[in-house]
Amino acid sequence: MLIGLLLLALIVVAVVVYFVIPYSPLKAKFNRDIKERIERSSQVTGVLTYEDVEDLPMPVKRYLKTCGYIGRLKSSYMKISFKDVDFKLSQEKPMIKIDYSQVNFVQKPDRVAFINTRMYGIPFQGYDSLLEGVGGMKGVLAKGIPLFNETGADMDQACLVTFLSESLLIPDAALQSYITWKEVNKTSAKAIITYGGIEASGLFTFSETGELLSFSTDDRIYTSTNGDRQQVKWTALFSDYQTKDGRKQPSRLQAIWHVPEGDMIYFDGSDFQIDRL
Repeated sequence: MLIGLLLLALIVVAVVVYFVIPYSPLKAKFNRDIKERIERSSQVTGVLTYEDVEDLPMPVKRYLKTCGYIGRLKSSYMKISFKDVDFKLSQEKPMIKIDYSQVNFVQKPDRVAFINTRMYGIPFQGYDSLLEGVGGMKGVLAKGIPLFNETGADMDQACLVTFLSESLLIPDAALQSYITWKEVNKTSAKAIITYGGIEASGLFTFSETGELLSFSTDDRIYTSTNGDRQQVKWTALFSDYQTKDGRKQPSRLQAIWHVPEGDMIYFDGSDFQIDRL
């Protein structure tokens, strides 16, 4: 009875806060951080050439050629806007729908992402960031009630390796000095990203025809709902390739935690738009 009353009180407070606050401070910070980094980014010119990718491992070069990146204008940053992503907080929790927007920059491995959804009917917003080598993850209910604010060395590394996992979606990032490459075999390559004293690495795998299939790493910490933390394998999947504007790219992106209880696909998005600018 008491728990039910407390939950009801929380819902009432959250609804009041949501409608009293005319804007979202967290969304405003997300937009402000994007604006500041765009203004700081150096303007790039020219197109991606074979000479630019000459030193990359063969599987990566084949991917860039097969998927139509060679001859394309170079980019300073990338925006991805997801709608109705299937998202799972833990093994025990059901899937929920989220909208997810992110921006990845090239000159530095900066990345920001914003989540918008509802939890038990209450509006929830989340902000993931990697800025100047410092990672963080914040969550608020009803625009203003803090739910969590995770920082620290583990978060720095996790955010850095997330950036690495997406680097081949904006190949200009893969060519920067903060990422080094090593060919493993004809369909896989290891990448190491180093920035701000933090290092992370992972393995990219490709089809024999060149499509990027997956990225996997051991450099992320999984936190369960009871607060237990453990280092487990994490994988990003790229599938259902389609050709758009002459560029072949995945139309489905998934993220998996390989926890002891079994593989958990916690992010599954197939309705998204990628813009490289």
